[in-house]
Amino acid sequence: MLSELQKQAAQAIINIFETGKTLGDYARVTLLTNDPGHLTYGRSQTTLGSGNLYLLIKAYCAAPNAACAKALKPYLQRLADIDLSLDRDTNLRAVLKEAGGDPVMQDTQDLFFDRVYWQPAMKLASDMGFGSPLSVAIIYDSLIHGSWNTMRDRTIAKAGAAKTTTEKKWVAAYVTERRQWLATHPNSLLRRTVYRMDAFAALIKKGNWTLGIPMNVCGVTLDEGALSCRAPVVVSADDASVRNLRLTNPPMTGNDVKALQKALAGEGYAVNVDGVFGEGLDGVVKAWQDDNGLVADGVVGPATRIILKL
Repeated sequence: MLSELQKQAAQAIINIFETGKTLGDYARVTLLTNDPGHLTYGRSQTTLGSGNLYLLIKAYCAAPNAACAKALKPYLQRLADIDLSLDRDTNLRAVLKEAGGDPVMQDTQDLFFDRVYWQPAMKLASDMGFGSPLSVAIIYDSLIHGSWNTMRDRTIAKAGAAKTTTEKKWVAAYVTERRQWLATHPNSLLRRTVYRMDAFAALIKKGNWTLGIPMNVCGVTLDEGALSCRAPVVVSADDASVRNLRLTNPPMTGNDVKALQKALAGEGYAVNVDGVFGEGLDGVVKAWQDDNGLVADGVVGPATRIILKL
């Protein structure tokens, strides 16, 4: 179990990777050519392309006293549809920046990133038998940055399953494998994000598995003062082909829907495995989310996919 200070240190490392600041930049809006995530926003830079920007803005608009909710609500459907023309919508960008200064948005982002990325990272680490704060931070970084499943499977293929070796050896092998993947990636922007793995490799070399502070990450000093106060490349490694599944009209169909249905059936829920996301499946997803302590909104986003092992 991580202490609150260790959690803050782990999240601060990723905030530095994403925005250069220990507490992140709640108002930061970024768009880089060839970024598969497209428009990115907030403390840990959630993306339009993944569908997660929609989830964040939906949560903000539903929060009481959200100062910019009225201006953002008209964008919800286009965000849900991953309308890439929003990349160049100057009004949306201005409203997002303004909303970043709203304490309600800051609280919403903190809760969102905890729910969608931090809690799944903790569960994944526990499932793999990992207990060190550094291991959790590395998994959390991969969930934020993208492509955790791909990198985990590549590491298993080369180093074996986590249970066949020690936590430290497996995690070190994972960092090495992910760095090599980033360094040789066809997207030149992703090649420039190897600093993330270099920073983790430096912590591993120092044996700082507990994330003891003070520590230096990418030239930024992390200490208790920095964590108590309120030149990275922000580019998503998310697989843009992975979509958030939800009830739509006409309904979503495909192998990803069928995989979801099979996973729910394996959990003991009564579903028809037909590859169609209809009202019945929407109800089952909401019931499963409620049973597993997630927000029962029927949206199969990253948290739902991770826990269902999709």
